[in-house]
Amino acid sequence: MRLFAALLPPPDVLDELDRLLGPYRSAWPDLKWIDRDLMHITLAFYGELDERTTARLLPRLERAAGRYPKIELSFAGAGAFPSGGAHARVLWTGVYGDRGVLARLAASVNAAGRRAGAPLGEHKGFRPHLTLARSRRPTDMRPLVEELSAYAGTAWTADSLHLVRSHLPGRHNPGLRYESIQHWPLR
Repeated sequence: MRLFAALLPPPDVLDELDRLLGPYRSAWPDLKWIDRDLMHITLAFYGELDERTTARLLPRLERAAGRYPKIELSFAGAGAFPSGGAHARVLWTGVYGDRGVLARLAASVNAAGRRAGAPLGEHKGFRPHLTLARSRRPTDMRPLVEELSAYAGTAWTADSLHLVRSHLPGRHNPGLRYESIQHWPLR
């Protein structure tokens, strides 16, 4: 199973993003805009895990979730990866709130994966963001980043940690799909 740990925004926040992004989706048709069902804040990407590793991961994630409080968050502004935006492939909005707690939670769920035996690879540092769109080829997203820079979304409370499974496109699955297979409340 291809798994990652994430925080999932509530439906009203996703509604707000849909309204904000509607005009941009039609004005920037070459971008692949992320479906609301796929929007999440990745805390740790575990990759392909077998059932045994997944079974070792579950109690570690439960313990990690129990050590952190609910987190008041909001989305605001925009940016692009790679940074600068002139030759970008990813458009994102920033995540604001108690970033210290968020960073510690991300570190804990990464550590849980390492201890369970997940092949995490090189840790690049946690940069909280919500991906809005992608491009197959480098694109100058600076005008779009500039237009979205004043965005300030409604605050929301992240109250649970999710273990999410990626169902990649294939013969029996026409598009990418995510499934929250387990979640634990933040204290």
